[in-house]
Amino acid sequence: MFIKILKSKLHRATVTDAKLHYPGSLAIDSELMEAAGILPYESILVADLSNGSRLETYAVPAQAGSRRIVVLGAAAHLIKPKDIIIIFSFVFFTPDEAKKFKPKIVVLDENNKIKE
Repeated sequence: MFIKILKSKLHRATVTDAKLHYPGSLAIDSELMEAAGILPYESILVADLSNGSRLETYAVPAQAGSRRIVVLGAAAHLIKPKDIIIIFSFVFFTPDEAKKFKPKIVVLDENNKIKE
């Protein structure tokens, strides 16, 4: 049996842009993706602290060091620029593996710079 466990999260990311007419995904500064251990095209869950919306999509890398978090596609109806979001990634483990695992939590400031 496998259980779904939090692998990592980018906590309090600020959305920098939204582009409605684009195939759906979330563009994330590739340095932030690396810090959280999120791979290109990995499935992610996004929770919007500004309005309560939650959605599942996938991560695409944005330019390293740009600090950009861009909502792409239909999700732009739910999440707007300047919204504060949490980006979650998950992994499947056996219960014994899960007991030994510690997720990566990356906390960001208002400019999407790593605080901790």
